[in-house]
Amino acid sequence: MHTIEVDFDVYKELTVRRETEEVTYNAVIRDLLGLGKAKPIPPKSNDASPQDWVVKGIRFPAGAEFRATYKGKVHTARVEGGAMVLNGKRYDSPSPAAMSLTASQVNGWRFWECRLPGKSTWQLMESLRR
Repeated sequence: MHTIEVDFDVYKELTVRRETEEVTYNAVIRDLLGLGKAKPIPPKSNDASPQDWVVKGIRFPAGAEFRATYKGKVHTARVEGGAMVLNGKRYDSPSPAAMSLTASQVNGWRFWECRLPGKSTWQLMESLRR
């Protein structure tokens, strides 16, 4: 999900165009742009699978991918069996995985980008903690 900033007058006009509380701001904007109704998003399950990796309260589903570029080389890792797996080794936290590549102290949340299953975009791990 992305966030956009609007000034108060735009916010007020969008609010007036909501016919009921159930009509979202996104629906109002889609209507104004002539995009039609959005496809329903299936509800997400909060049930963590044993194959998922849960770290600092954030769940990364099995199959989530990670990448980082260090000294011109792209390194990749993946969630398998409840951990981040990098070069065949399991890590319970992103920082030790990053430090295994850099041989120095690194904040793994800022080092790694991730792509969740079914998504096409990469994002810094840190952005998921907000």
